[in-house]
Amino acid sequence: MSNPTTIFTVETTVNAPVEKVWKLWTSPADIMQWNAPYDNWHCPGAEADLKEGGTFSFRMETKDGSVGFDHSGTYSRIIPQELIEYTVSDGRTSSIKFTADGNKTTVAETFVPEAETPLEIQKDFTQSVLNNFKKYAEGK
Repeated sequence: MSNPTTIFTVETTVNAPVEKVWKLWTSPADIMQWNAPYDNWHCPGAEADLKEGGTFSFRMETKDGSVGFDHSGTYSRIIPQELIEYTVSDGRTSSIKFTADGNKTTVAETFVPEAETPLEIQKDFTQSVLNNFKKYAEGK
């Protein structure tokens, strides 16, 4: 079982300026293209009202429909091109930091893991989503 005070951070550096990275990270049409950890997963739906107090919902599932879940919650703090903080529907908190360095941007996601799934599985899943985002952003 997870310790609820455990916090993990995963990150990737994207070879693209922060303006582009921010747009691709926050646009629902783009989110549906990259928000999946593995080739047999996809994101068939994404909604995001990117403002403090706004809500989001991303559907993630295997392409065969055998496993899936909604990742949803409320944005608590937004600093354009720098930070997104939110609370997921089960009360856990997460933040995503965007650190610009010329034509490179580091995206770091810090999250409180959920209790039912082993920590390493959650960390791998989240890192794989970030890796998929990097691949998508660099190909756009």
